[in-house]
Amino acid sequence: MLDVTDLGLDGVVEIKPRQFGDERGFFSETYNAQAMKDAGIDIEFVQDNHSLSVEKGVLRGLHFQTPPFAQDKLVRVVRGSVFDVIVDFRQGSPTFGKWVGVEISAEKWNQVLIPKGFGHGFLTLEPNTEFLYKVSNFYSKECDRSVRFDDPAIGIEWPLSHDCLILSDKDKTAPLLADTDTGFSYEAS
Repeated sequence: MLDVTDLGLDGVVEIKPRQFGDERGFFSETYNAQAMKDAGIDIEFVQDNHSLSVEKGVLRGLHFQTPPFAQDKLVRVVRGSVFDVIVDFRQGSPTFGKWVGVEISAEKWNQVLIPKGFGHGFLTLEPNTEFLYKVSNFYSKECDRSVRFDDPAIGIEWPLSHDCLILSDKDKTAPLLADTDTGFSYEAS
């Protein structure tokens, strides 16, 4: 059984798998397709990714892939902690450009599901943070996109000062959301 909490953006949820511990340590089923389906999440994941950020203050994002290689993501942290951010990039959505942030950590043992149509980024809050994520589609260089982490129209309140962030060249020069064709349109359910 999974503890699933709606985070306020259409389909974006926090998931807490159960842990069973004793003096030896713990056991946790971090992914079970049937348990996810029972919780209303029926996504086939095709690839697992694992990143290590050595320093506190590494910011990765806001990333997404356009159709036909759009990706759902299921993200978690196995060492350290991050401030995880999800932004609605679906044109015409009532929450277009709105964001939600949640701390994900090895200690909290939580995960976040990010559906297709949303941008994603995270900021490491501790050194040597390991971030894992499942995706529902394969990587496509041609469909890989970024939006500025500090886009004033989005207004993300990152928990660390911008002058101490560590970014890739790609993320430093990413365009604003207003200058990006995300390829996503909102369809009311």
